[in-house]
Amino acid sequence: MNQVTLAFLFTLIAGLSTGIGSCIAFFAKKTNTKFLSVSLGFSAGVMIYVSMIELFGEAEASLSAAYGEKSGLLYTIIAFFGGMLIIGIIDRLIPGAENPHETKSVERMNRPPERDGLMRTGLLTALAIAVHNFPEGLATFVSSLREAKVAIPVVAAIALHNIPEGIAVSVPIYYATGNRKKAFWYSFASGLSEPLGAAIGYLILMPFLNDTLYGILYAAVAGIMVFISLDELLPSAQEYGEHHLSMYGLVGGMAVMALSLWVFV
Repeated sequence: MNQVTLAFLFTLIAGLSTGIGSCIAFFAKKTNTKFLSVSLGFSAGVMIYVSMIELFGEAEASLSAAYGEKSGLLYTIIAFFGGMLIIGIIDRLIPGAENPHETKSVERMNRPPERDGLMRTGLLTALAIAVHNFPEGLATFVSSLREAKVAIPVVAAIALHNIPEGIAVSVPIYYATGNRKKAFWYSFASGLSEPLGAAIGYLILMPFLNDTLYGILYAAVAGIMVFISLDELLPSAQEYGEHHLSMYGLVGGMAVMALSLWVFV
């Protein structure tokens, strides 16, 4: 299997994990908040470590080779914060009630809210998550293009943090329609924007890919993943459970990422 096909496969797996969140919402009696807290903290640790240690360093090396050490570092910094700016703008454009950063739990399934407007809420949430996941798809794809040692932990981290998003979509649609199948498929489909983001990125950027563009993409992806970790994963982890659990998960994620990079050196 060539590297591009493998990158698309990894992105598809990460995106469609929203369906796992849907299944949890329907079949679990309560949210395992401790597990979610540790898992989301772990995802943040993986994404922060790989962004700052691996992707940022790769970006700086590529851009420094093309433009010199000082200019290369400057362009890397600009691209890094440019990635943060892109995901920050997307985040600001999503209405608060539909923002995937809003914590959802399985317990909501046992406390049905009023049905008025629920279908609209569910569809808007699905749309918000689709838009939000679009740059994540590109991030997963780009990180998967060169090395499996970077790709696999990033895919696992993004897949874990997509699970609560699946709950956020499926809960209101289920109560609006009473149809578990429909709620599941809307939730599942919202994750398709990740492989879609990868496909569009591939079609637009592939003809122009060189070391300079790789450097810019790696730096921008690093910025996107750090922003997601600090703005979404850690706050959600702390809201689901105890502060220390999310920190243990964070440190554990960094340690696992560091060990995996060392093993594959």
